[in-house]
Amino acid sequence: MILIGERINGTFKDIGRAVANRNPEPVKDWALRQVENGADYLDLNVGPNSEEPAADMRWLVESVRAVTDCAVCLDSTNFDAIRAGLEIAGQGSMINSCSADRERVQVAFPMAVEYGASLVCLTMNEEGVPRDHEARLMLAMELLMAAEEFGLPPDRVFIDPLVLPVSVAQEHVVEALRTIQSVKLLSSPQPKSVIGLSNVSQRTFDRSLINRTMLVMAMAMGLDAAILDVCDESLIEAWATARILLNQEIYADSYLKLAKTRK
Repeated sequence: MILIGERINGTFKDIGRAVANRNPEPVKDWALRQVENGADYLDLNVGPNSEEPAADMRWLVESVRAVTDCAVCLDSTNFDAIRAGLEIAGQGSMINSCSADRERVQVAFPMAVEYGASLVCLTMNEEGVPRDHEARLMLAMELLMAAEEFGLPPDRVFIDPLVLPVSVAQEHVVEALRTIQSVKLLSSPQPKSVIGLSNVSQRTFDRSLINRTMLVMAMAMGLDAAILDVCDESLIEAWATARILLNQEIYADSYLKLAKTRK
């Protein structure tokens, strides 16, 4: 499963200050820590307080590239910021994200093709997030049709069923899990699935426990990728154990140690 490190995000106070003050050290530190803990991608988000998202995203990518060539997931609702990051991030990046709104589709899909990037596709449109998994699958199908229209291979499409906080939208969690299970039936080659794992535990008391339980349940449904805290040791231990139980990794008594040193 693809692990996308969540920590270089301007919503965290240290990264928000780093972006505002153009201090690269916290960004470099978190980049290295996440890579050392097994991140396949680093999610980069300039945060909601950025007054110049494109310039800030370019700076974030430059700061990360100063210490690692790990692939990046450019996380913004501002496509100018994403393009600025793609221009220097290189092939194999990921765009996060595009909803099923036609105006956004017409920008995001050609951009992904142009820069050789993968694309996170949200199962929502201008009407919001559907309540049930059938409606989510219909939107996923629309997004896969857009991929065919613009020439983006389905296996570079990451369908995000949008996990909402269990504290306020408990009924949505199971619908997201059902979407993960069903989405691979929509095309061949198959699209991938991804979730923003920490969303499920927002404003709860037992965040780490809820996150790792959700991750294991989603993996059992066929989850391909997650944006998560790769520095949460208990979470990574749950991920590694689930890989054993799902027959995705050969069992060894030292499997936890091997998982932590897989890079």
